Amino acid sequence: MPPLPGPRTRRPLAAAALLAAALAPASRARLGAQAVDGEWIAANYRKVVAMVPMRDGVRLHTTLYLPRDTAGRRFPVLLTRTPYGSRPYGADAYPSALGPSGNPRFAREGFVFVVQDVRGRWLSEGDFTSMTPHRPVKGPRDVDESTDSFDTITWLLANATPNNGRVAIHGTSWPGFYATASCIDAHPALVACSPQAPMTDIWLGDDNFHNGAFLLAFNFSFFHRWGRPAGAPPGIPAERSLSAGPDAYRYYLGLGPIGPAARRLMPRDSAPVWYEFSPHLTYDAYNRARDISRHLKGMKPAMLIVGGLFDTEDLQGPWRTWRAVERLTPGNRAVIVEGPWAHGQWSRGDANALGLQRFGAASLGSFFRDSIEFPFFLHHLKDGPDPRLAEATIFETGTNVWRRYDDFPPKGAVRRALYLHPGGRLAFAPPPAARGAAAFDAYVSDPAKPVPTMDRIEGDGMPRDYITSDMRYASRRPDVLTYVSDVLTEDVRVVGPVKPVLHVSTTGTDADFMVKLIDVLPDTTRRLPDDPPGFVRGGAELLIRGEPFRARFRRSFERPIPFRPGVPDSLAFEMPDVNHVFRAGHRIMVQVQSTWFPFVDRNPQTFVPDIFEARPSDFRAATMRVHRAGARASRLELFTLP
Repeated sequence: MPPLPGPRTRRPLAAAALLAAALAPASRARLGAQAVDGEWIAANYRKVVAMVPMRDGVRLHTTLYLPRDTAGRRFPVLLTRTPYGSRPYGADAYPSALGPSGNPRFAREGFVFVVQDVRGRWLSEGDFTSMTPHRPVKGPRDVDESTDSFDTITWLLANATPNNGRVAIHGTSWPGFYATASCIDAHPALVACSPQAPMTDIWLGDDNFHNGAFLLAFNFSFFHRWGRPAGAPPGIPAERSLSAGPDAYRYYLGLGPIGPAARRLMPRDSAPVWYEFSPHLTYDAYNRARDISRHLKGMKPAMLIVGGLFDTEDLQGPWRTWRAVERLTPGNRAVIVEGPWAHGQWSRGDANALGLQRFGAASLGSFFRDSIEFPFFLHHLKDGPDPRLAEATIFETGTNVWRRYDDFPPKGAVRRALYLHPGGRLAFAPPPAARGAAAFDAYVSDPAKPVPTMDRIEGDGMPRDYITSDMRYASRRPDVLTYVSDVLTEDVRVVGPVKPVLHVSTTGTDADFMVKLIDVLPDTTRRLPDDPPGFVRGGAELLIRGEPFRARFRRSFERPIPFRPGVPDSLAFEMPDVNHVFRAGHRIMVQVQSTWFPFVDRNPQTFVPDIFEARPSDFRAATMRVHRAGARASRLELFTLP
């Protein structure tokens, strides 16, 4: 959810006057005569700014782009609601693109494009609330994001004329959350919705926490530069950017405990959202209320839910949204598309590579934008041909092909278990019986020397390609347990979520455990022409999925408990879905560790009520044991297809 600062704006003029001007006769600009850019958009669309009233009297700053040539035509509305600013501000300032993914086909086709600052952001009135909780029961003046969308659509239908009475909403990341919320108790004119990489549950698996483990580098870099009171001049950056320099690992280690560091770097008036969510380190009422997925009942608009299999920010959100709609709204019209993409990568370029991994020569971005996204909106808004999308259109990595499924995991998938074996082996068969030291593997986890996110960390400390990176550096560390299969004699096709089941103990009283699923390439694999200098592709250990778990939450996400030193205990959690083929000749690897820094904050390994306020003396090395025999056979449970 990167912030989108914009240039200085003018104050909005009266809506009625501007709308009248927008609909005045204009000479036809020839569609297709030149590339779609800001000049083309200014020639073909007229910009209108209005303050749209909500039911509680708050007015939201709303920018409309209306086709100049109406010529007896009526246009559907494409709406996005955003906390990042409806830039560019100013009556004569036009964007370089309009519509979903900035695809020029939307502007050429002709729509009413609307961008709105949500309440309390930029030039909208009211108070901003992070991930506004939905209110199932409301009085006449009670508001949430569903009502704000409803009231906005009501106003647009009355004022953005000539429209055809159909509206769709779209958005990526935080705007994806607003798109999802709009579909709850939706306005009858809202016929289609596309939440893309939507923030859905920020504690369990999206932007802020993953299973209770705090995403340090991402949140520090984001909230350090994001925050603005309503009505602030948009031309002024909200905050200086955080740069950790050439060695982000050392930078974040030097910050020390999180609470004092945040107070030094993020004054309360410039980062109000940080001070709103940071006291809530458990899955308490505050965090549960911000899980929009529990409210996705009776969803009437057609939904195109989009995500990236390698999204470092909102990997869980699309899956959680789609499955909630499937569960809570029988007979729904929701479909999901997942490609091998980083956050929002599908909206730009070819989108067929990320970091060290390549996904074929075809332009996956163009395929999505022109063969899925555009036809979806055209069908529902203008009665275009039905694209007949599958319930789930998921890219299969390893083979680099698209797959269409009626469900996911697909019917016919078989639940299997990958077991940790002695000697660092990994196999689908259970391990042999063992006792004593032969029944576990151990490592020393030292929060003063945490395992790095990847072998190079610079900039803001949140490299977007860590999620596809080479894990050979970790295999060489004594504080990472590495298990690898024999060379595969046939393809192994893994589909759906992956569930680590670990039996562990520690000499401390708290711990984190990170589990990584890795594809080991054959030693004979040749370099690719665009491989980085010095990178040896043969034998590369490419990350397919990795996820942290804060083990104080092994019984309950609401009530953390300490470990008893030396006493084995168990934990289980779910890693987001994969759709990957481990090819014959490759090997499957699993790594287990207790730090992954600065992607995840450091657990002091001493149980304290508030990790953000842990003292330096609370951070202590501890010996971790991972048990792997008999009733304590640690494993990964997953689905495979024949």
